[in-house]
Order: sequence, then structure tokens, then C-alpha cells
Amino acid sequence: MNSDKNRVTPKVWLITGCSTGFGRALAEAVLKQGDYLLATARKPEQLRALTKHYPETAKAVRLDVTVSQDIQAAVDTAIATFGRIDVLVNNAGYGLIGALEEVNDTDIRRQFETNFFGALRLIRTVLPLMRQQGSGHIVNMSSTAGLVGFGGSSIYCGAKFALEGTSEALAKEVKSFGIKVTLIEPGAFRTDFNGRSLAAAEQSIDAYVPVSGASLQWFKEMDGMSLIQEKLEWVKTDLDAWQQVTVSTDY
Repeated sequence: MNSDKNRVTPKVWLITGCSTGFGRALAEAVLKQGDYLLATARKPEQLRALTKHYPETAKAVRLDVTVSQDIQAAVDTAIATFGRIDVLVNNAGYGLIGALEEVNDTDIRRQFETNFFGALRLIRTVLPLMRQQGSGHIVNMSSTAGLVGFGGSSIYCGAKFALEGTSEALAKEVKSFGIKVTLIEPGAFRTDFNGRSLAAAEQSIDAYVPVSGASLQWFKEMDGMSLIQEKLEWVKTDLDAWQQVTVSTDY
């Protein structure tokens, strides 16, 4: 049997937030299977082990997803180095603990710039390339908090809800171009999310300690699937309870 006929053409990946956690694990898996990778991080020196071990297939660049110039430069480097981008993984992000009254404008804007707008900028930058290729895959790392709202982390939930809604609509917009969109809502894994990647509001209001504390505990011990099931059951119960009122309303 001619093995060349069964050989899958290597894909070119661009992954954000490759220094630790899911991003690092995915980067290593991609390279191990023989694909090409533009690995990005705010501190690219943390990626030296990757590029040293895979000098022919891995390249590391600096990318802060809140900086438009970094995004364009990373995409340009991927094209110049590998000729295309087959898979974009928007993994960079962080959690924010704090009730709405506790977080300030800086907290809010930074959270949305990183977890939502940064992903959108990357998507909008690679979409013309993927359309021209007639193929591509966009993977957005979300959270159970993108489907279930938790007291004490309203801004984090808001950013993830926005990412999920946009991703769902985007999938329909680009399907005819051969581009796929995948949302990932990971459960509890042993990453550094609860350490380096988890921030807290600068202001603390005693009245919110119970809800913020509960939110922090959720981040540490989350059982995403059961929470999603509870949310879906609640939505169905609410729809059933209000169905007659809803369908009977007049203009």
C-alpha cells in the first residue's frame, strides 16, 4: 500500500495564549501530530522549548490580543512562514471575579478587550484568507459561563455570552465558504486559570462577599455539564410556564 495516498496534508494553526494551560497543551498536540504552528503569547520567550523541539514546524511570535498591530503582524508572519492559516484558535483570555457594582470601567474594558474584542479582531483578520482558500476552522475557547450566568462574575459572563452569540451567528455566515466555527466550553482541568489567569475587582464591597466568594468557588470546582443541564431545564420550565401568555399577546 502506498502510504503517500493515505497521508493527510499538514494543517497550519495559529493559537493564542500558548504559554500555559489549554493553549500550551494544544500547541504541543498539534506539533506532535506533524502540523505547522504559529504559537503566540504576550511573552514569546516562554515558547522557546516549543520552537527548539520543533524548529521546522513551529514559530513563536509576540501577540497581545488587545493590540491590533500585534494581530496583523502575527497573521502576516503565519502567511509569510507557512503560506496559509487553516485553523485559528482563540484561546487567550482570563477570568474576572467581582460583582457588577465592584468592577470599574478599566476592569470591564480590559475583560472585553481580551476575552471578546481580541478574538473578533483575529477572526476578522483571518476570514478573508480563509474565504480565499475556500476552507478554514475557527475555534473559540469559551466557558460554562458563556451559557450560564454566575453572580460575582457578571462581566466575565458577559464577555463569554457575547463570544458565544457571535460565534453561533458567525458559523451560519461562513458555512457556505467552507469555514467551520467551533465553541469549546471546557469543564474543570488542571490549568493555571485559577491562578495567573484569574483576576479580581480592585474594589471589594462587603455586601457582595457571599456571591463573589461563591463565584470563586465555582471557578475552582466547576461542574460545567451539570450546570448547563440545570440552565436548559430552567429555560424549558420558564417557557412552559409563560407559553400561553406569550402566544396570546397582541400587537
